[in-house]
Formats: sequence, C-alpha cells, structure tokens
Amino acid sequence: MLKVPQNQVAGHQAGGGKLGPLVDDSGHFYKPLQGDERGSKEVAFYTSFSLNTKVPDDIRKFFPIFHGTQLVEASDGSGLKSHLVLEDLTLGRVNPSIMDIKIGSRTWSPQASEDYIAKCLKKDRESSSLLLGFRLSGLQFYTNKESVFRKPTRKSVQSLSAEEIKLVLKNFVSSNTSTELESKPDCAFASLVFGGPTGILSQLFELKSWFEDQTLYHFYSVSVHMMYEKRLASEGRNPGAEIKLIDFAHVDEGRGVIDHNFLGGICSLVKFISEILRATDDCPTKACSKDAQKKHYITDNGIN
Repeated sequence: MLKVPQNQVAGHQAGGGKLGPLVDDSGHFYKPLQGDERGSKEVAFYTSFSLNTKVPDDIRKFFPIFHGTQLVEASDGSGLKSHLVLEDLTLGRVNPSIMDIKIGSRTWSPQASEDYIAKCLKKDRESSSLLLGFRLSGLQFYTNKESVFRKPTRKSVQSLSAEEIKLVLKNFVSSNTSTELESKPDCAFASLVFGGPTGILSQLFELKSWFEDQTLYHFYSVSVHMMYEKRLASEGRNPGAEIKLIDFAHVDEGRGVIDHNFLGGICSLVKFISEILRATDDCPTKACSKDAQKKHYITDNGIN
C-alpha cells in the first residue's frame, strides 16, 4: 500500500490533493515524474549513472538505488502517472533527524530556459547559495524528551545568514535542540555524528575527493540529504549518520570538465562542519552523550 512519506523535509510534498512522492512498506520511494523535461532528464541520469562503469563502487553508496519507473496511482487523485522508483532512504529509521542542503552557488543548468534561470538566480541571490555555495532547503529535528519532530518552515531556513546556518548545524547535533536563533546549542553529539571514520565529515571528504577528479556529470540543484538517529546518539551508540545525494532533474554531461560549482559547495560545507568539530574537540563523546540524557529539549515550531 502506498502512503505519504513521514520524513520528507524538502521538495514537492503529497497530501491535500497535491502531487508528491509516496512510499511503500518494501523500501521503495515513488517520485512522480515532472511533466516537462525535468522528469525525462532525471530518468536519463539514473539510467546513465546505473550503467556507467566509470563511477567507482564506493561512490555509488551516496546515491539512491534506482529501480526503474512504474505507473502508480498519483497522490493527487489524478490517476495513473509515471513515477521514478527509488530506494526509501529513511526505511528502518525510527526517529531520524534530517537536513536537506542544496549544493552549489549556481542551481541552474546553462541549458535551462531563460525564465527558469531567472527564477533560480533570484533564489540563489536571496539565499546563502551565492555567498556560501550551499543553502538549507529543509530540516527536521527529533526531540527525545517530547518524542516528536520539529520542522521549521522551508521558507524560514532558505534565507539564513552564514552565522545562522552554522547555528542550525550546531543545533542539528545538540541535546538541547532549539529552533530559536538565540539558543546556545551544546553540540553534544557532534563527535558521534560529524566526526569519526564513518561520520558525516568523513563521508563528505569521500565525495569531495571524487568531485576533485570526476568529469562525467555536472550536478545542478542537487542536495546532500543528511540524517542520523538522535535517540541512539543520546545513548552513546552509533547513530547511523549518513549522507546521500538526491534530486537529479538538472544534471548535465560533464564533457571532460570538473564540476567546480558542486565541488565548491561541498568544500564550503566541509569547512562549516570542520569548524564545529574543532570547537567541540575538548568535549569527550561519552561524557557529552551521558550528560545529554539529563538535559531538557527545547523546541519551537519554526525559525523566527
């Protein structure tokens, strides 16, 4: 049985008669193909990528598994529509904290229409994309005490300044999570989530290393999907920190040229997370995690 995803933080969302993705209980994510060339471009990318022997096996883990396309009943009640069938990235996760980060100072392909480029350029200028090389597209915080998710509105997170984005990244790995910009996050889980050989920073370095050489594709408007289990982190256990790249409706052929736009955004994100880790190096992971269980979890409905 198909149902609306509970952990989607960005993109078109199903519900209320709107067209959006669906999931089943078998680990599949059904993304409706957009009616214009974006739908066909995303199918073309997944097809090319899945067959491309030049893509290293250790890089494929950062991309959702592609299961082809399928006609399914659309979420808006409009009947059968063609959907991408992908891996459900949150399958098996009980209480994931998730962040969607759109990478690149430029989110439009040179092959896009003038109207679409103007639309994207406006968003890039009004957000942190041009300044930082990335912007937040959506997020959800899981709060252990209340056992609920808090999802700041996407509009509220897309126009944050550099310092505000750093604060959100700190809150993402804190026991005293808050969506208030005046909060003082304790970064109690930074070492568990961001650090270590399997942490998010290490994974970003793997991606960065590939993008320093790969000339197969240019990724425009692609997001880093970042997630972990906060309850496990609060218990000092492996939180399952993981990143995936998602949304490939604007990918172009690399034609032998390095994708400096995407590489620059990854480097910028690495810098932000590295600074947070350096600032918390003197906080032992176990001590922080144990202390985190004694703290209160303060949240709000949005970022003001």
